[in-house]
Amino acid sequence: MVTEDCWPTMDLLRSEPMQLVHLIIPIESSRRAISYLGDLGLFQFKDLNAEKSPFQRTYAAQIKRCGEMARRLRFFRDQMKKAGLSHSTMSTMSDDNDLDRLEVKLGELEADLLEMNSNNEQLQRTYSELLEYKLVLQKAGGFFSSAQSSATAQQREIEVQPLGERSIDSPLLLEQEMTTDPSKHVKLGSVSGLVPREKSLAFERILFRATRGNVFLKQAVVNGPVVDPVSGEKVEKNVFIIFYSGERAKNKILKICEAFRANRYPFTDDLGKQFQMITEVKKEKSVYHTLNMLSIDVTKMCLVAEGWCPVSASIQIQNALQQATFDTNCQVGAIFQVLQTKESPPTYFRTNKFTSAFQEIVDAYGVAKYREANPGVYTIVTFPFLFAVMFGDWGHGICLLLATLYFIIRERKFSSQKLGDIIEMTFGGRYVIFMMALFSIYTGLIYNEFFSVPFEIFGPSAYGCRDPSCRDATTAGLTKVRDTYPFGVDPKWHGSRSELPFLNSLKMKMSILLGVAQMNLGIVLSYFNAKYFADKLNIWYQFVPQMIFLNSLFGYLSLLIIVKWCTGSKADLYHVMIYMFLSPFEDLGENQLFWGQGFLQVLLLLSALVAVPWMLFPKPYFLKKQHEERHQGQSYALLLTGEDPLEDDQEDNHNSKGHEEFEFSEIFVHQLIHTIEFVLGAVSNTASYLRLWALSLAHSELSSVFYDKVLLLAWGFNNVIILIIGIIVFISATVGVLLVMETLSAFLHALRLHWVEFQNKFYEGTGYKFCPFSFALLSSEDED
Repeated sequence: MVTEDCWPTMDLLRSEPMQLVHLIIPIESSRRAISYLGDLGLFQFKDLNAEKSPFQRTYAAQIKRCGEMARRLRFFRDQMKKAGLSHSTMSTMSDDNDLDRLEVKLGELEADLLEMNSNNEQLQRTYSELLEYKLVLQKAGGFFSSAQSSATAQQREIEVQPLGERSIDSPLLLEQEMTTDPSKHVKLGSVSGLVPREKSLAFERILFRATRGNVFLKQAVVNGPVVDPVSGEKVEKNVFIIFYSGERAKNKILKICEAFRANRYPFTDDLGKQFQMITEVKKEKSVYHTLNMLSIDVTKMCLVAEGWCPVSASIQIQNALQQATFDTNCQVGAIFQVLQTKESPPTYFRTNKFTSAFQEIVDAYGVAKYREANPGVYTIVTFPFLFAVMFGDWGHGICLLLATLYFIIRERKFSSQKLGDIIEMTFGGRYVIFMMALFSIYTGLIYNEFFSVPFEIFGPSAYGCRDPSCRDATTAGLTKVRDTYPFGVDPKWHGSRSELPFLNSLKMKMSILLGVAQMNLGIVLSYFNAKYFADKLNIWYQFVPQMIFLNSLFGYLSLLIIVKWCTGSKADLYHVMIYMFLSPFEDLGENQLFWGQGFLQVLLLLSALVAVPWMLFPKPYFLKKQHEERHQGQSYALLLTGEDPLEDDQEDNHNSKGHEEFEFSEIFVHQLIHTIEFVLGAVSNTASYLRLWALSLAHSELSSVFYDKVLLLAWGFNNVIILIIGIIVFISATVGVLLVMETLSAFLHALRLHWVEFQNKFYEGTGYKFCPFSFALLSSEDED
């Protein structure tokens, strides 16, 4: 289930304050400092050596060494996979890693393993010859059958001998325990590998006899055949591990393994160490890659770094640098200095496992500009709600909820596994689907649909039937016999002839109300963006006329819908809106909903007409005026500034160039396009929200068809086989069409409504993500 730390906070509304930082790090503590910053994961380095090739950089040799060690480790890993062994996923971190010693050790192990592989190839050729020889012996196998029977009988006689007759076979371990000091502990050795399953019993017996029972053998059956590295064939095998004490027992075990052609695989006792070595090599390689992005000051024996970090992380970064200085016993500490810059910082939003998927939906459209209002906060609610408006069925919502809860409850297991593309995408969006399911249950209760079947959950229906059959009744054939149904659609509407016209009208008007509300939210957010960036032009010549234009037309339409619902009027809203433009002074007659409606329509129409030039003309002229005031008097810069005329002249030329780059015609054309886009978009975007109505009706009708034409039809035959077939077809159609295809369709349409109809009102999305150097972001598949 969702825990409290999964829920969003208001920190998502605007990105974290960022600062450009200048670091001066002594060379002695540079590697440790970068390593600590990688653990912290809050500093994004800038490449100060971008003009240099990878081979010209300072730490190219160290990266090459790490790459060579990574190659050797990949070689060991491939050999382990080939042997059927797997490494542990647990990591035991250590700070005393000696890469030089590790490099030598890996070289020795690689040489030994290469020699072993060469020997294995020779054994494979020998084994192929023995296979041919085995075929010859099989034909003469009958000659040895009697000898085999005799040997088997002798083995059974030895096994059933009394204990008293086997005094010379008494376990050596017991004798050793009696003769040694109890305070001394014996360290047991081990041999592990794979043995063919057909030889496993004989292998066990020979081991027991040869060591007089002083070994402990444990076997595990391997499911399915494995490829023998010697023969290259698939053979049924068992994994074994043998624990022993003493060198003599070890020599006997090794000889028996060789005799039975049991493949042995020695490995360290601590499998976590193997995983740790691979992880540490990757970390060291990434550290040197980062060090190559720093510039070296040879005279001061230090490294210079520049990068971005959140303002809130300044103390943590300084503490990490101080810790690196302390650990390396460096005499000079690292310097942390904030730089003043006009460069646009990266965008960083703090997210958790609940909010990250919603933020990814927004980032797929475009990363927010630095400190721009983040629509991800509102998407957490609006996205699943708009999906649910199209997917409203609380039966289908429960199915989605159960499927999502499975991923949420077992998320720790799934997060450590490799999943397929579709499963991984579903698992990554599990909290999005969770919210979609909850809202679908809510809207399904409003629509009163459970697999298209209505229920009287919140009380009895408010209507009674005049005729015996309610299915053929219209609203005129129903009489209200009790209070209005308390929540959602009255169940009597379902199945009546007036159901479709009623739901058509309801859902269409509801879609318009939701669309106008969300578009108004987008325009309001543009106001907060303009206010935050102190852009008064956008407030007065973009936000205000846009609010006037949108609400003079479609805000007024939303008001008419609400008034009509409240009063029960039969006014034709299509006629009202069309003739508001064609004949604004015409008497409304039966279509009048309230007093003064005609005068209000004329006032709103004039306001909408005024809002268009309000958006178009003032802003370009004020921008031109601001630009001229900004550069006024720049020709006197040489008299006002001081000592370096050449520098002042260069600055003057730069300002002149900036002055020439301002093109009023381009600004005006851009504003013209923006105005036309908003005016036409106000109509098309409002119409686009009607997809909520269309997909909701489609989902309801498909669900009704599957229920009536499949399940009820099969039930009517009074035949068990036909009923079972009908249930199977109904479940398959429900899962395949309604729970998969319709879910995907509603998801994509909700995505479009957020990207186009909502975010284009205020969201630029021209920023770039904050990508800090972090060991946590190192991919397990990164082998470069």
